[in-house]
Amino acid sequence: MTIKNIIFDLGGVLLNIDYHLTIDAFKDLGVNGFDKFFTQARHTHLFDRMDTGSVSLDGFRDEIRVSSGLELSDADIDKAWNAMLLDFPPQKIPLLEKTRKHYRTFLLSNTNAIHFPAYSENLKREHGYDSLEQLFEKQYLSHEIGMRKPHVETFQWVLAQNGLKGSETLFFDDTLQHVEGARKAGMHAYWIDLTKEDVLDYFEEGKLKDTFFKKLQDQSQQPGQ
Repeated sequence: MTIKNIIFDLGGVLLNIDYHLTIDAFKDLGVNGFDKFFTQARHTHLFDRMDTGSVSLDGFRDEIRVSSGLELSDADIDKAWNAMLLDFPPQKIPLLEKTRKHYRTFLLSNTNAIHFPAYSENLKREHGYDSLEQLFEKQYLSHEIGMRKPHVETFQWVLAQNGLKGSETLFFDDTLQHVEGARKAGMHAYWIDLTKEDVLDYFEEGKLKDTFFKKLQDQSQQPGQ
């Protein structure tokens, strides 16, 4: 197996996140039964539309207000929505700096226009980079490209945009559904179970460890993975 290109997910893989913090933040604002509210919002595909940029920021906030029945301020909504965003572990930045010396590297993230400036500010403040794109050949953010994972067309589009062969491309993500989409697009893909592993485990001085390829092969042969 020859890997020449690596595509990284953002949240969970490179950026620490905790969805429960956003749930708690909305509850603190008075959004009771947030799980029910979240289900209602999913029914209208609100979060999918936010990820693909097909709803404006004002439209997103208005739907939050309508669904919750509360007159929440824009600032309160943004703060609660961003509560899940934590930090970039310091070891992850050197990983990306080294990895791009050995592979063509890319970022593919389901993200949105409220999260983007928040994690970008953290990156600049803590690590001195103005943009994640400085750490990759190219970054693809769902709200900018109008497509999201796990759709096969999204992966195929990224491959085509850069002249990449799926057979030479590896994708890392902590969401199994996204990994399955990448595999359907003809790529190698590895699901990172964050309860017991980290993407850092599979690199040494920016290069994939020989032992990783056995794990990759074994995982791809497991039913449902």
